[in-house]
Amino acid sequence: MENNIDGNALILACSAIGAGLAMIAGIGPGIGQGFAAGKGAEAVGRQPNAQSDIIRTMLLGAAVAETTGIYGLIIAIILLFANPLISTYASMQ
Repeated sequence: MENNIDGNALILACSAIGAGLAMIAGIGPGIGQGFAAGKGAEAVGRQPNAQSDIIRTMLLGAAVAETTGIYGLIIAIILLFANPLISTYASMQ
């Protein structure tokens, strides 16, 4: 069996797999934000007087949780459209 894969094709294939794995990082924030919103709604139902504090804390937690998903998206976009590994490979040859 002959090996017909050149270095650029291998880098592109591995980058596509890496981008897919990076997008798995979006699953955690989605689950976490849904859970936080549900618990926030429960807390407001139990203590309506503390609604502003509960919502402020919930939104801060949701913003922090969202950063993981955004980082994963940025890494995936870089790997797919502005791959620095290809220019590094080209400069090595």
